[in-house]
Amino acid sequence: MKTRIFIVLMVWVVSAFVMTAMACTNIIVGKGASADGSVFVSYNADSYGMYGNIYHHVGGVHAKGEMRKVYEWDTNKYLGEIPQAERTYTVVGQMNELQVSITETTFGGRTELYETEGKQLGSPELPTGIDYGSMIYIALERATSARNAIDIMTSLAETYGYCSEGESFSIADKNEAWILDLIGKGAGEKGAVWVAVRIPDDCVSAHANQSRITRLSQYGKKQLLCSKDVIAFARKKGYFSGKDQEFSFRDAYAPNDFGAVRYCEARVWSIFNRFCDGMDRYVDYAMGNDLKGEMPLYMKPKRPVKLSDVMAAMRDHFEDTPFDIRNEWGAGPYNMPYRPTPLEWESEGKTYFNERPVSTQQTGFCFVGQMQAKLPDAIGGIVWVTNDDPNMAPFIPLNCCITEVPKCFRKIPGVQDDVTFSWESAFWVQNAVANMVYPYYEKMFPDVLKQREQMETGIDLGGMEEYEYPLQLLKEKGRDELIKYLTDTALIKSNMMMAAWTHLFEYLMVKHLDMAVKKTAEDDPLLNRFNKTEHGLAESPDRPGYPEAFRKKIVEEKGEKYLMK
Repeated sequence: MKTRIFIVLMVWVVSAFVMTAMACTNIIVGKGASADGSVFVSYNADSYGMYGNIYHHVGGVHAKGEMRKVYEWDTNKYLGEIPQAERTYTVVGQMNELQVSITETTFGGRTELYETEGKQLGSPELPTGIDYGSMIYIALERATSARNAIDIMTSLAETYGYCSEGESFSIADKNEAWILDLIGKGAGEKGAVWVAVRIPDDCVSAHANQSRITRLSQYGKKQLLCSKDVIAFARKKGYFSGKDQEFSFRDAYAPNDFGAVRYCEARVWSIFNRFCDGMDRYVDYAMGNDLKGEMPLYMKPKRPVKLSDVMAAMRDHFEDTPFDIRNEWGAGPYNMPYRPTPLEWESEGKTYFNERPVSTQQTGFCFVGQMQAKLPDAIGGIVWVTNDDPNMAPFIPLNCCITEVPKCFRKIPGVQDDVTFSWESAFWVQNAVANMVYPYYEKMFPDVLKQREQMETGIDLGGMEEYEYPLQLLKEKGRDELIKYLTDTALIKSNMMMAAWTHLFEYLMVKHLDMAVKKTAEDDPLLNRFNKTEHGLAESPDRPGYPEAFRKKIVEEKGEKYLMK
């Protein structure tokens, strides 16, 4: 999702221009790089104030002449209608019932290429084209494979025009995964220029708001797809003048600047650093000291990647790396690995910035898609979701075929939405816990972690035992009964999470009331046993005050003022 963070780009040709850097992150794991043969795709959908809503479309056959309404994903602005497909597929979050998944990060790119003022009409119904979010969900409703999704998305741009900034899309199915970089052509021109690269099965990849596809000549013909005019259009606009084999999509359409590297590529570096060897050689680049450099688009991991590894990477805060933001003044007394917005801030006439870790407080929802060729689609396609910063909440599995998304994961205007709090909303309950914990992170997070891990116990069982009953049900009673069972199971697990997280909020409130800490039983897995006196009252709480490291900082700054006489 789009989070507007304005950063000044490098001077290009004569003038400087401004792009909006977004805050999302994607990870891709090929089936040969994963521990169990799954293809993984992940997505932190980040946007300040965005309500986490798990998309749902029930597939079916549509009558000739039926139209599909199109609303801009970020603004809900009505854009118009396009002809509906004859056949559409059920979609849950970012995955359809055939295990096709699509996610994105916005790289922005050259501003003149996403201006819509005066753009040639895509159609009478869509004067400014289709936005990136609608493109994702239209493709998910129609696509039978990752390559088919690429065809659908690029055809939509050609037919109706494209009205968003430059986007990197992760597009995967149970057999393969691709990155598609796409940007519009600007005012007066319909369509888009684009390039797609297949990620090798034995590799991992990531992107986080900067185009990462560089020289096209480094990829084989079977690995590369692109628009016919991707190089010619760059020449026409004056973005490129070299030999075709030297052409770099990123350098032409989204050239690096400090923000693109330090805010975006640093996230990718941290993900690769978890999975791959030799990342020390790219630290200087990720720091923003070498804007002409680059990291590989994909790398081979040092060991097979598990589902829990992908989830852990989506919770990354640069821990124990040169970008670590703990143990600094900005972390506060309790080493909070988050920073308040804005990304850039001023002091005494100078501009400074905050690091952008993968895990951030403004996540609306997080998705980890698990696609498994060894299983029937309805069982093998698992949509793991949270409706907040994934570090602060557990992932809950929803199968890709379910007929109803649990209420807690849905947006219901006026009942539970971005301005309407509800205790029946995962977004609001998870945020209630997270926003209590942030300023007291080191004190409170251990209890969150304990509860989170308890909820996620068993997600890496390996083997097929966890799928035995669904497979038996499919064989004996058919697909309809299987889907009913999977829908009911999703509801049960979601309700369990909601009950656990509501209780966690209550527990943290009682335990840490007034910045003191009530004493609890040593073994308290259910987080509900507080020590009491023989007369039935709570034991006197601990009052730890500030940690010693922060006390020293207070002494350094104002020690004499508070020194006991």
